[in-house]
Amino acid sequence: MQRWSLWLAVGLIGCVARRPTETGLASWYGPGFRGKPTASGERFVPWKRTAAHRTLPFGTVLRVERTDTGQAVRVVVNDRGPFVAGRVVDLSKGAARRVDMLKDGVVPVQVRVVGCRSRRGPC
Repeated sequence: MQRWSLWLAVGLIGCVARRPTETGLASWYGPGFRGKPTASGERFVPWKRTAAHRTLPFGTVLRVERTDTGQAVRVVVNDRGPFVAGRVVDLSKGAARRVDMLKDGVVPVQVRVVGCRSRRGPC
């Protein structure tokens, strides 16, 4: 293997490792939480495109795509959850509306890290 192709392979593997993908179920939340503090300390605003994730740092930008319809939305992690087995992300009502899941409640998704928007330091 040539030296440049080895470095290219190492670089590509590094990029993939920093952009994890999860599949599972997404739900949405909002009723009763408006104005209350999220785990990050921000006030919950249902119409913003935010999400709750169990482990990703606050400020992480995610692309959440419904695997059954292909609809997608970008959200910023600002809360913790979901706390139900099999669910990988909870979306705010605004984000859920964007992917047309308000009536369904729970939908299959693929979640990919696409960036960072942290005011407190690196994600």
